[in-house]
Amino acid sequence: MFMGEYNHIIDAKGRLIIPAKFRELLGEEFVLTKGLDGCLFIYPMDEWEAFEEKLRALPLTNKNARAFSRFFVAGATMCELDKQGRILVPQTLREFAGLEKDVVLTGNLNRVEVWSKEKWSENCNFDDMDSIAESMESIGIVI
Repeated sequence: MFMGEYNHIIDAKGRLIIPAKFRELLGEEFVLTKGLDGCLFIYPMDEWEAFEEKLRALPLTNKNARAFSRFFVAGATMCELDKQGRILVPQTLREFAGLEKDVVLTGNLNRVEVWSKEKWSENCNFDDMDSIAESMESIGIVI
């Protein structure tokens, strides 16, 4: 399980250090793709393959299903760590997530999320967590 929050810098060449705790769980090869809310998702291969199977099962005749699949698969790239524990984030993914310098990597159970520091601050403001927690009861999450 991925958990924790780490602040890093993406360099001018698009290289990003992956925290050591995440490296251990990601393995030698993993997938980087567009994520929701303007971040990027990093999946270890076993999690990506499970997600891929779910995408394959979507009905091709459903327009939303096709768009959903394209969103995640078209921008996906295989990653390997270099000797310094970095990955190269393609320009298209850096632009999508607004990654310029300051980056926040967060663990989220089966994946890592990569955020620009600005978007993390904007989208992950947990000031109203009481009402969010209350709304989770309707889907069976009770603390």
